Amino acid sequence: MENRVQTSLIALRRILRATDLNARKLARATGLTTPQYIVLSIIAEHGEITPKGIATRAGVGQATATSLLDKLEARGLVTRTRGKTDRRIVWVAATEAGHETLRTAPDPLQEVFASQFEKLEDWEQAMIVASLERVGAMLNAGTLDASPLLDVGAVDRKN
Repeated sequence: MENRVQTSLIALRRILRATDLNARKLARATGLTTPQYIVLSIIAEHGEITPKGIATRAGVGQATATSLLDKLEARGLVTRTRGKTDRRIVWVAATEAGHETLRTAPDPLQEVFASQFEKLEDWEQAMIVASLERVGAMLNAGTLDASPLLDVGAVDRKN
């Protein structure tokens, strides 16, 4: 019994460590946190998108999305413009520097995970989801707010 507990804790630690190492690799290569990278990716994918659309796609609150946008805009990676027909709407677009940052960035861990996860049979995916949800519940993490990012720390933290 003790051996399974230790094996489980080691597996959890490896996951946390892989997440941390990937975040550091991304930060060294781009100067971005994982959440900043994800937001920039969403913007580039859509061409133009509203902050609310970004928040929805990233799975974060609008205040968090705005904070991330402030950081990306300060670095010259995105621009914000008012709508032409409705001045209340703000559109966000990636700059050329933003697109270049994405082109040169290493693959984030969640993309690596997603590509491998999608190759699994449906029943394997369901088992993994159930197991991860159970582990989260065992760690009393069921009520914690979390976005679909493989990253540690606050989503809108500074580098």
